[in-house]
Amino acid sequence: MTLVFIALFGLMLLGVPVAFAILSAGMTYLATTGSSILVVPQRLIYGLNSFTLLAVPLFILVGNLMDFGGISKRLTDWAKSILGWLPGGLGIVTVFSCAIFAALTGSGPATVAAIGSIMLPSMLKAGYSKETSAGLVAAAGALGPIIPPSIPMIIYGVTMNLSIPAMFVAGVTPGLVIALALSLVNVAFAYRNPQVIEHASEMKFNLRLSLKLFWKALGALGLPVLILGGIYGGVFTPTESAAIGIVYALILGFALGELKLKDMPRILISSLKTSTMVNFIIAAASLFSWVVSKSQIGVVISETFISLVGGSQPLYLLILVLVLLVVGCLMDNVAATLILAPILIPVGIQLGCNELHIGMLFCICLVVGFVTPPFGYNLFTAVSISGLNFKQIVKGSLPFLITEILLLFLFAYVPGIITWLPRLMGYSY
Repeated sequence: MTLVFIALFGLMLLGVPVAFAILSAGMTYLATTGSSILVVPQRLIYGLNSFTLLAVPLFILVGNLMDFGGISKRLTDWAKSILGWLPGGLGIVTVFSCAIFAALTGSGPATVAAIGSIMLPSMLKAGYSKETSAGLVAAAGALGPIIPPSIPMIIYGVTMNLSIPAMFVAGVTPGLVIALALSLVNVAFAYRNPQVIEHASEMKFNLRLSLKLFWKALGALGLPVLILGGIYGGVFTPTESAAIGIVYALILGFALGELKLKDMPRILISSLKTSTMVNFIIAAASLFSWVVSKSQIGVVISETFISLVGGSQPLYLLILVLVLLVVGCLMDNVAATLILAPILIPVGIQLGCNELHIGMLFCICLVVGFVTPPFGYNLFTAVSISGLNFKQIVKGSLPFLITEILLLFLFAYVPGIITWLPRLMGYSY
């Protein structure tokens, strides 16, 4: 198994795509143990043989339809009219625009690209520095996979046999807490920058304009209500809700004139590329999971982990958060979930952790890894839309990243923040 892990991480460090690195590691095990090569196609097909996983490409298509359809500008214009006059108002608008757009796309990098391209010019005019503006967008983009619907939660739910609707509900409170905390840090920055305060004082709240812009954004705001309301109302499953979301996004985009037939090939190709990548990783990880199970390495790692923490649940949670932060910035979160969750999560459950709490903590830690240097996806997306270099983006995001990391420990040691809403809605976790 040592050779298998050397192959896995060695290929990743050399820049080999994650799916091929995982597949190569699995085949290395087959070659060294003399197992049949027929295991490869069998496990690839088995890994994708799940109706629930159909939601992944469908939600990716929903997000692209809303993104390409210009919906993000309607959301940010409405948010500006509501919050732009507050001290540090444009920073707050950026955070909550990311939160709202997150509920439409479920993707961190997509949220950074869509909201950042709109809000960065406005924030610069309002007195924000380029570094702080881009850093805030990168950090707020982490809300994408936390606020439902969320592709990482779907992957985790399928992998660990956990209720996806319960996870969606559990993501709401942590997502809003992170959004509020980032907004407060932004306000603290604003009070230290006279230009930002001066710009805010020049803006006035206009109720009539706000209502007008709300009406324009109403269609977009209806999508998460439709998806989540249908799931929790028992009308349709998460997979069916994704299909309904596509129909809604198409009708809305064409009705508003934001979506054109000529855009469809580009949208479909972009969605196909992303979903193919995700599904290939899932299929390859199925082979690797079989290898882990066959070799009993998962049992060895679990027993080592338990002995390392000495049966202490608080110490386990500390190590879990730190490990996942590192993994989140180095490895695709889909691959990390499929490989690590079956190994690390049973240890926590054995130590008495609530399975919904620890599952959500797992997902949120990996998502915050999007903002963690040196390889956070959101950071690279912010580089591409801002024109800054990577070092400047990291510098600007640091106060917000530290805030998110501190909140991870809050979520770890106060599980009620995650579990209270699912319990209120009748989920038995």
